[in-house]
Amino acid sequence: MMACMSQASAPKRVRIRHFQAAKAAGERITALTSYDAMTAAVFDEAGIDVLLVGDSAATTVLGETSTLPVTVDELIPMARSVARGVSRALVVADLPFGSYERGPEQALDTAVRFMKEAGVQAVKLEGGVRSHATIKRIVEAGIPVMAHIGYTPQSEHGLGGHVVQGRGDSAERVRADARAVQDAGAFSVVLEMVPAVLAAEITRELAIPTIGIGAGAECDGQILVWTDAMGLGTGRVPRFVRKYADLRTTLLDAASAYRDEVKSGAFPSAAESFEDQTS
Repeated sequence: MMACMSQASAPKRVRIRHFQAAKAAGERITALTSYDAMTAAVFDEAGIDVLLVGDSAATTVLGETSTLPVTVDELIPMARSVARGVSRALVVADLPFGSYERGPEQALDTAVRFMKEAGVQAVKLEGGVRSHATIKRIVEAGIPVMAHIGYTPQSEHGLGGHVVQGRGDSAERVRADARAVQDAGAFSVVLEMVPAVLAAEITRELAIPTIGIGAGAECDGQILVWTDAMGLGTGRVPRFVRKYADLRTTLLDAASAYRDEVKSGAFPSAAESFEDQTS
């Protein structure tokens, strides 16, 4: 069993070289999504190693029903605010659907925008074998890439919905994807909705760290969408999510109390009002 990265052993600023060191030392990597400076600062203070400005912002921030509609222009301000909110965590930005599918040069242009305009330290994109040349081109330009294989949300229609990847005969395809992104130069790879046994085998086979989401406990690290993990969202919660708080109920109760006190006249009180100083 791998050990958790302790605050004492954690670097002052997480760099991609620390990922390899963590895997070699058996220290787990922690990651959450973030979309603004306020949550980024909280997660950074908590010692989270990686903050992903995910295309999940489409559903968590913008109210869309999938990740597909979010654009580069919408994600860059979020990524910029997250980068400004941290002093330690590695900030990674998702390349959204439509911003890299035309090939390596389009992907590089998008990655450069995130690096220059948002100030992130790395980008993430989906796809294994099919994205080999794209990852290689971005890495050759000096931009670190986190890969994403298994269930890839941007391909949900092609995959037939939210379906576990790598069961039965399709396991070798996921293995091939893992090998391809490592060969292309990715510094880590997200494994999403992959059977735990397969994810553990891939983790042992790869030299780069694996970051699991619905991929079992033996990955080198774990990531969750923060609104799922902290209970702020509504609707269906994926099976692989553990809720660490119920922020929606807390926020609802607080907003309801505020409404009641305003309507009753209990807020503001004299202590929360200013006195006349003209006399």
